[in-house]
Amino acid sequence: MVEEISTKEALQAALKLGLFEEEYHKIEEILGRTPNFTELSIYAVMWSEHCSYKNSIIYLKKLPREGSQLLVEAGEENAGLVDIGDGLGCAFKIESHNHPSALEPYQGAATGVGGIHRDIFTMGARPIAALNSLRFGDIQRPHTQHLLKGVVKGIGDYGNCLGVPTIGGETYFMDCYNQNILVNAMSIGIVEQGKTASATSHGVGNPVFIVGSATGKDGIHGATFASADLTEDSAEDLPAVQVGDPFQEKLLLEASLEVIQSGALIGMQDMGAAGITCSTSEMSAKGGAGMIINLDKVPTRQPNMQPFEILLSESQERMLIVGISGQEDILYSIFEKWDLECEQIGEVTGDGQLKYYHHGELVADVPSETLVLGGGAPVYQREYNEPAYFEKIKAFDPTSIPIPADLVAIAKQIAIHPNIVSKRWIYEQYDSMVRTNTMNTNDPCDAAVIRIKENGKALAATVDCNSGFVYADPYKGGLIAVSEAARNLVCTGAKPLAITNCLNFGNPYDPEVYYQFVHALKGMGDACIKFNTPVTGGNVSFYNQTVLKDKTIPIYPTPTIGMIGLLDDPANRTSIPFKHTGDHIALIGKITEDISSSIYLKNLCGVEYSPAPYFDLDEEFAMQQAVAKMISTGLINSAHDVSEGGLFISLLESSMLSDLGFEVSLNDNIRMDALLFGESQGRVVVTYAPEYKEKLQQLCQNTVVDFNVLGTVTGNSIVFNNEHFGSISDYKMGYDQFIHKTIEK
Repeated sequence: MVEEISTKEALQAALKLGLFEEEYHKIEEILGRTPNFTELSIYAVMWSEHCSYKNSIIYLKKLPREGSQLLVEAGEENAGLVDIGDGLGCAFKIESHNHPSALEPYQGAATGVGGIHRDIFTMGARPIAALNSLRFGDIQRPHTQHLLKGVVKGIGDYGNCLGVPTIGGETYFMDCYNQNILVNAMSIGIVEQGKTASATSHGVGNPVFIVGSATGKDGIHGATFASADLTEDSAEDLPAVQVGDPFQEKLLLEASLEVIQSGALIGMQDMGAAGITCSTSEMSAKGGAGMIINLDKVPTRQPNMQPFEILLSESQERMLIVGISGQEDILYSIFEKWDLECEQIGEVTGDGQLKYYHHGELVADVPSETLVLGGGAPVYQREYNEPAYFEKIKAFDPTSIPIPADLVAIAKQIAIHPNIVSKRWIYEQYDSMVRTNTMNTNDPCDAAVIRIKENGKALAATVDCNSGFVYADPYKGGLIAVSEAARNLVCTGAKPLAITNCLNFGNPYDPEVYYQFVHALKGMGDACIKFNTPVTGGNVSFYNQTVLKDKTIPIYPTPTIGMIGLLDDPANRTSIPFKHTGDHIALIGKITEDISSSIYLKNLCGVEYSPAPYFDLDEEFAMQQAVAKMISTGLINSAHDVSEGGLFISLLESSMLSDLGFEVSLNDNIRMDALLFGESQGRVVVTYAPEYKEKLQQLCQNTVVDFNVLGTVTGNSIVFNNEHFGSISDYKMGYDQFIHKTIEK
């Protein structure tokens, strides 16, 4: 018999746990009685935003989720799975670990990496690469430097110990992330088609096992913590931050892959958010089954843990496994071989109920279907309206910005902006070469590239989002985020396949934040349709804002796009650096007079509010098709997209990576600051041997894409319209050393 409490006590407990009163009454209706504290704790965490997506699922379902390249339906498994030919699939996913990293950066980031890798290998895929997207506040603030050091060390230590190379990523510094940083981690794995595992449960009487680390009190209500604002008192929630052990995860990885191939497995799921509660409910609901779970059998790290603590613990490096009755010895022997604890804690039932026992007493009895996304979890569509700051954006007049007299001084300032400079101090702390498949370490591309040893092809991957553009225009910013990711893959020589996303926004109950969310997703969806890159899944992270007394500061809307692409022939890999003195330089795409939302306008001119930069989806698509054709036919020697910092930074980066300069002539009918530092989209800088000029011009003419000859690759000097902008060495030291000198000063 489930423990009984009064309705008044239950309602008070529900409100303290973060449930709404109407949600409490819905739970009463589902159970047909008053829920006890343990049951309320279960619903509170499973109906939290982090687990149920109750404020976002309506719009997530509108994203394009189908494509011939998908091997599993979007959202049906722990990660997306895409066909990469030759009987192989690529599993990939990105997720956030923002709030934990803001409070305890080392463990927050480390366990974020561990969790996303578990999502990959529970499907039977071996993780082969990791990427990350990081957002911090003002880099000059000591607190930001503390967070940066902790996050980078956490990512590096966990990934390096696990033996998965970190091959790419992005890092931005903006004031809106001063307290609420973003740590988004992406994992990529390879698996043979037909040899995957599913997060499901079926077969009455089949045994249920918990495998891996013992269960402790770390991470309890972590999912609820992730579904609330950060405040000045959030440090008191440190018990909600999990603690990771990468060496234990390595053992778990190898054992899990062996178990999947043993034939003794029904299903497997990582214990991430909400721990045992989440894994038992989601596996049961997916298989139309129930479970009886004996919490006394769960190995624990602390004595006398309460039922709700065991159920909600988010201790790391744990899996829930449903085996086949009669084949338990196979599972035990494999986990014993890998020195991992494997304990049977229950069995599968056929009634759809989750019954949790503790000391012989039934402490919770809930229908599994009512806990999960698409089942009984509540679904809301929140009110939204256009943000008030849009009026300031509409009032922007570019003619009010005087053209600077000293363009060289501007160029040198932009080259050492924190969002432009080399992130070498960060990525050199990651092992990018473990397993020896990484292909772009010494010859960087716009996207990271990793060899697929099994079939001789290569995968390209990138994470992208310019949150300033999304803030200025959520719809256009969503379009640009997907388009830039595709552009980076195309410039590398890869065909874009699919995306995963990490949707980082403020409080969904703020109508202006919800407006940003709705319109950003619309832009993302339209771009994904254009590029035929369906959404395979991902993560929604709301409540990314800081509450300081009476002031609430949301982050910029940051829908991070993780995209993968395929190079059928790795010989087509195209990199950023200039290759030969005498090569011609051309800009593919339209030249526009636009300085909106650029680093130049915001940081050097001091204009906070301006529109998103010029962007046209059809032009972007045509440009990318043209560049892909140039690469596949061997007409160009390098390719680099124009993004933050504009054309000047694109040329400078190609120059610094090769120690080759350039001499460029630009059309002075357009204001020169816009030409050099404007960030209008849909443009790529390419270099080519002079004899290919006519072929390239004809190709662009056939695809109705602008082909703008800029100049020539030269020795060590940088020249625009006959004005000397300095030597490569003038820029290189500051560009390479800015973060190191700032952090270590």
